[in-house]
Amino acid sequence: MMNAAFAELGLDWRYLALPVPPDRFEETVRALPASGYRAANVTIPHKRAAHDMADSLTDAARAIGAVNTLGFDDEGAVTGHNTDAGGLLDALGEPPPVTSLVMGAGGAARAAVWALANAGSRVTVWNRRPGRARALAKELGVEHAERPGPAELLVNATAVGLHPDDSLEGLPLVDARVVVELVYGERPTPVARWAEERGARLVDGIEVLVRQGALSLSFWTGAEAPLEVMRRAVVQAASSTSAQA
Repeated sequence: MMNAAFAELGLDWRYLALPVPPDRFEETVRALPASGYRAANVTIPHKRAAHDMADSLTDAARAIGAVNTLGFDDEGAVTGHNTDAGGLLDALGEPPPVTSLVMGAGGAARAAVWALANAGSRVTVWNRRPGRARALAKELGVEHAERPGPAELLVNATAVGLHPDDSLEGLPLVDARVVVELVYGERPTPVARWAEERGARLVDGIEVLVRQGALSLSFWTGAEAPLEVMRRAVVQAASSTSAQA
């Protein structure tokens, strides 16, 4: 997706995956600018660590307490940004409904809670470990519940769907009008299948990914992201992976 966008914009940049163990995260990030890197995205489990090590933070990153986008200046200083929040709202494409339930309490959940609450939705947080949901809700000024009630919007910010054999057991799947699935891959996730079977409007993880990536790209370059090029690249990659499986 990013390499397709770079090519479309005429940038001689390359986007690479770098698996990094948590205990080497800050050391690795600090070494990137001198190695020719201009920027980076950060995925689980490093989003809180990226927030804590950044030399400066955008307002969104500071408020959310998690970072998924890093920029490096000429001196190697690190700026942390969060495009998870804006990406979710852009993918949603409509004002959030009155009530929202966010399942999860990690970095992606923090961004979803902050985005939806700041857009005017009444947000409830649920997590398998109630203490984490309680702490997140208190920090961001929303509600938490061990047994959530009805909600018009449901967001899956858990890890359910990352593995093919994941089960929906234990998730508080309310009868929502709109379901946002933050997990993405070459196959529909269990939550995505559940939403479609019930006739809910599904905002899938690929669209959220594209919108997050577009905001990261604009943050790094100042250019308008080529959304259609990025979306097409993701869909083609997913289709290719499925055909080979």
